[in-house]
Amino acid sequence: MARRLLSIWFPRLASDTSLRDRPVEGPFALTLRSGNSDHLHCVNPSAMALGLSRGMALADARAICPDLATRPADLAREAAALASLRRWASRYAPMVASDGPDGLMADISGVPHLFGGEADLRDDLQARLERAGLAATSAIAGTRGAAHALARHGGGIIPDGQLQQGLGRLPITALRIDHDTAAGLARVGLTRIRDLLPLPRAPLARRFGQGLVMRLDQALGQHAEPVAAEPDAPHFGVRMTLPDPIGLQSDVMAGLERLLDRLCAKLAATRMGARRVRLELRRVDRGVVLVEIGLARPMRDPTRIAALFAKGVDDIDAGFGIDAVRLTAPVVEPLAPEQIGGSTVRHEDALADLLSSLGNRIGFDRVLRLLPADSLIPERSQIIAPAAYSAPQTQPRHKGPSRPITLFAPEPVTTASGHPPNHFRWRRMRFTTLRAMGPERITPEWWFDDPAWRSGLRDYWRVETQEGPRLWLFVTPQAHSADWPAPTEGKNWPAPAGGKNWPAPAGGKNWYVQGEFA
Repeated sequence: MARRLLSIWFPRLASDTSLRDRPVEGPFALTLRSGNSDHLHCVNPSAMALGLSRGMALADARAICPDLATRPADLAREAAALASLRRWASRYAPMVASDGPDGLMADISGVPHLFGGEADLRDDLQARLERAGLAATSAIAGTRGAAHALARHGGGIIPDGQLQQGLGRLPITALRIDHDTAAGLARVGLTRIRDLLPLPRAPLARRFGQGLVMRLDQALGQHAEPVAAEPDAPHFGVRMTLPDPIGLQSDVMAGLERLLDRLCAKLAATRMGARRVRLELRRVDRGVVLVEIGLARPMRDPTRIAALFAKGVDDIDAGFGIDAVRLTAPVVEPLAPEQIGGSTVRHEDALADLLSSLGNRIGFDRVLRLLPADSLIPERSQIIAPAAYSAPQTQPRHKGPSRPITLFAPEPVTTASGHPPNHFRWRRMRFTTLRAMGPERITPEWWFDDPAWRSGLRDYWRVETQEGPRLWLFVTPQAHSADWPAPTEGKNWPAPAGGKNWPAPAGGKNWYVQGEFA
């Protein structure tokens, strides 16, 4: 069986893809930033008719066509469009590979008779692409180099055994050689491929490089050039068509469980775990009902995933019945195999199930956890992060005085007397100090402009009260009296005997409560 290859070239893939969503009348171009200026990346036929071309500076294009409509190029979207077309082209060949950023190469050996011949196959392909609004040129030849060259110079079919006749009329640049080599060949009068065919290979290789000879031999079939198709990304989706419509929740859950077993088997084969799972139920009236859940961490346990679907399935409207069920995992993450049965794993699973249940009800961005932060400032000693998108962290052991179990915004203390105060009122309650430990001096972080710390230093005290609460108090000193205890970490200062107070600080600042110990 003779080898036959199909080359498809999309000369305006980027602009055609962009214009399908948002059409533009008149000249249009996609721009790409290069260096310090913008250049044209892809232009539509109206812009090409005015002399605009790919690579032209945008400023020059504006001078030629002031009404040029432009958009920034999206290279990721362009690559995704080509990948989608590669999957679509598999209807014509079992093996389809990318051929540069704007082309495809398919091995159609033994396939054309299914479409009525090579001409009919090519006509069917061109018609479908035209209906989709995509400009494309296709060619069929016996080698990859010949099909590539012909697709980019008008398209057509080169019959088996007529490579030299079919390629001879094409320009030298069709051989995929660099610009300098093509310019050197043109200077000596070699402008067409047929000009190279009678020449000996050795002098050509010595003067123009081995690359020219290799490309010529590839086009003529004297040097092998395989079509290596990229492996398709794994698709995590399963479906089931039912012989009779169903509508009961128990029936839907039974079908869901069967699909989950198959989906989780696919995930396990690739060591992946689902972060979102989508259930699509097709009704007999062609309506579609969607039930989607999120997972707090990657998971592929069918039983635990099915439990999260119970509420959503109970609320669906089955109409006159459901005749098809499809289950997909649109978002997946790597998940290594793990041992099942340990107490630590069960605790982590239970926490993940709780976060998943809460996240599906109120939103994953609203289920938060505290994470430690590297700061001595109490207000900045932790950060708040969504629990589903962050891992728990152990609070680093504080080397200084202990911190309160409950921390809140500073609340003023009234009728405070002494340093630390012997008696004070807080939250409409009167407290008497039994003993106090401190002070612990904390300085503000100068690289943050925090209005709450503009007053300067803070001296924190651990105060045990006669009424029971153990509070974390602070005062902002301005000047220190000689009678004050010196700031010493970890020093226990009992209240003065006889009801006396510590001397008031110079400048008299208010006291505040910011935390409560266990």
